[in-house]
Amino acid sequence: MRSFEVFTPATPEATWPLLARPARWHEWAPHLGGAWGLGEPEVEAGRLGAARLFGAVPVPARITGKTDGRDWTWQVGPVRMCHRVTSRPDGAAIGIDVAAPGPLEAVVAAAYGPVICWALRRLAARAADGQPSV
Repeated sequence: MRSFEVFTPATPEATWPLLARPARWHEWAPHLGGAWGLGEPEVEAGRLGAARLFGAVPVPARITGKTDGRDWTWQVGPVRMCHRVTSRPDGAAIGIDVAAPGPLEAVVAAAYGPVICWALRRLAARAADGQPSV
């Protein structure tokens, strides 16, 4: 498994809706134009649907697991990705773990890993910008 993680000063509660609601994915991952069939307003375990890549290309996916407020996992072809948020005393860690059979995992990590890192940094910033003032 390959893991990608960033820190945000935002709380997990501010971060989770961005991570788990397909209608909000475009706010931090502009290459994802939402999804259908994966759950509404949040992804739901067991749902089969598709993510909308670049506004038009459907990418079939199945939500294989979810722990509310903490993590969700989908299977896209032979690739499994766990999207997670973990509380820290000063904010939250946001991560995506990628697993795939054999050498495919290294290929996916090398090709898509930079996009994941870029999107996670955007998510961290968006979550921090959306924090209410205390």
